[in-house]
Amino acid sequence: MPMQVKIGIDMMGGDFAPLEAVKGLHQFYSDDANKDIIVFAIGDEVILQPLFVEHNIPAIVRIIHAPEVIGYHESPTRALKEKTKSSIAIGFYLLSEGNIDAFISAGNTGAMLVGTMYSIKALEGVLRPTIPTIIPKLNGKDGLLLDVGLNADCKPEQLNQFALLGSLYCQHILKTDTPKVGLINVGEEEGKGNNLSQATYPLLKENSQINFVGNVEGRDLFGDKADVFVCDGFTGNIILKLAESFYDIAKNRGVQEDAYFKRFHYEDYGGTPVLGVSKPVIIGHGISTAVAFVNMLHLAIQMVETDLCNKIQKSFSTL
Repeated sequence: MPMQVKIGIDMMGGDFAPLEAVKGLHQFYSDDANKDIIVFAIGDEVILQPLFVEHNIPAIVRIIHAPEVIGYHESPTRALKEKTKSSIAIGFYLLSEGNIDAFISAGNTGAMLVGTMYSIKALEGVLRPTIPTIIPKLNGKDGLLLDVGLNADCKPEQLNQFALLGSLYCQHILKTDTPKVGLINVGEEEGKGNNLSQATYPLLKENSQINFVGNVEGRDLFGDKADVFVCDGFTGNIILKLAESFYDIAKNRGVQEDAYFKRFHYEDYGGTPVLGVSKPVIIGHGISTAVAFVNMLHLAIQMVETDLCNKIQKSFSTL
């Protein structure tokens, strides 16, 4: 008998909350394939109930009352301690207690990261969790770039682990067999780069759990040379923000209908998972719309059904 997936969603997080999250639930359940997915909608029930009626949200969605909201400009650690009845705090409580299988939010990113680290915690053996982003490739497939901002300063051992985390995600979620791993660098030759790159290269080369193909340059990101691109969060975040601008540039120049450039729209991917923690946590963009929430739900289901977190734990137990 297949397991019944239970997803928690922060209804109050995001610039357009809770309306876009409600619209997302409506779109999600318009597909009969999702009719058995249980969603815990965490937020102010006084606001949510009339919206649920208006948008015909099915009874399988359960409202979990959360009268408080953590704003974007609040201190994450302080807010989580003081606002225990906030949608984010209650979401992490439900996840840590096993009442839900995954938690998604487009709310305060800092609070989501702090909540992840203190409520769910890193898997045994993981030095630092990481956050990746999808890289649309010209061949129609998807690559993965990590880290993209969680770890601005990194050690070689951390980048080595990011490579394994990215490989496992690429294999089980993106369905890429034996994903190729490349180290972002300023040149292809071994020995190139700064101290971090030079110290990381031999670790990746000796890592038998990944398919390391060597250094890759910025021009290789959208090609076939690698599937997983590894770098520190400072470099990765710059690349991410540059890539996000491609969609806006294409739209402003009247070529937004180009199929390739449309793949740079954040909505297509919904949110980014936190890799290296014991349960699925997905962080959405602050301007998430209904489509983004739908895609976040689908990603959460994939991570639960593939049992990705346990697969990561098993790989790290032999690292």
